[in-house]
Amino acid sequence: MDVIQDLIEAISWDVIIGTSVRVLLILLLGFALMSALRLVLGKLETRLIAQSKNSGETPGEATKRVETLIRLVRQGIRVVLWLTILLVVLKEIGVDVAPILASAGVVGLAVGFGAQNLVRDVISGFFFIMENQVRVGDVAIVNGTGGLVERMNFRTITLRDLGGAVHVFPNGTVNTLSNLTRDWSAYLMDIGVAYKEDPDHVIDIMRRVGAELREDPVLGRHMLGDIEVFGVDKLGDSAVIIKARIRTLPIRQWDVGREYLKRLKRAFDEAGVEIPFPHRTLYFGEASKPIALELAERARQQREDWTQGGQRTAPADNVDTDG
Repeated sequence: MDVIQDLIEAISWDVIIGTSVRVLLILLLGFALMSALRLVLGKLETRLIAQSKNSGETPGEATKRVETLIRLVRQGIRVVLWLTILLVVLKEIGVDVAPILASAGVVGLAVGFGAQNLVRDVISGFFFIMENQVRVGDVAIVNGTGGLVERMNFRTITLRDLGGAVHVFPNGTVNTLSNLTRDWSAYLMDIGVAYKEDPDHVIDIMRRVGAELREDPVLGRHMLGDIEVFGVDKLGDSAVIIKARIRTLPIRQWDVGREYLKRLKRAFDEAGVEIPFPHRTLYFGEASKPIALELAERARQQREDWTQGGQRTAPADNVDTDG
């Protein structure tokens, strides 16, 4: 009991209380700074979206771009702030942070040599964001794989394809990137009709259906103009190909395009326009006789056999009964 009492009396309660109060104040200051950061970034996000809209950028595009940029800035500031608070707290409780900083520098140098790919990913991600190449909510094709951009940071891009599979690409490994929903989108069509159809008549039907679709209260507002019919693009094996395009708001091209094709099919049926299908001719080679000729020869041989059989039995019917 005397030993425990001596230890308790040896504790400098003034120092402990003072240190605890300072650490608590530092933590409270950290939470206050984070709250102020969220407030400032929220106002900055609203202002940037408004500026983008005033400059002519579509509302959805402006929101996606600004949200991606603000989220990454928030993540970076949060990491730096809490690392700084951690070092200050360690110093307050008596830990010498100078060796920690020196060791961190050496470790950082070693990690830098061993994590070149990570540094490359971060640098590439920074330029992706700064150059506004792709944003969360876009539909993009990365290295040949397409999908919706669900997450994006300074290190990776995450896509989810139509089947639900998630694809994660480090930014430094992105060799090709195609953004299908940047500023505006388009639905390309290759419409095949029979050779007997008049191309001008078909084009008139396509334009009429496009004009009717623009009057649709739901899908019409997603279209950025009348359908563009470029004309006869190819003379195929069994069809005349007419190429056309519908320009839409970002990521709306599939909804508009599918509805247009459905209406165009109905219009073709009403106008009697034939949508052909491929035809094929079977060839059995020169060594084989044509099927029609072979069948004819077999039928002729059967008739001859039947005729000869009938002649052989005919005398039995004409037996002489006289005498």
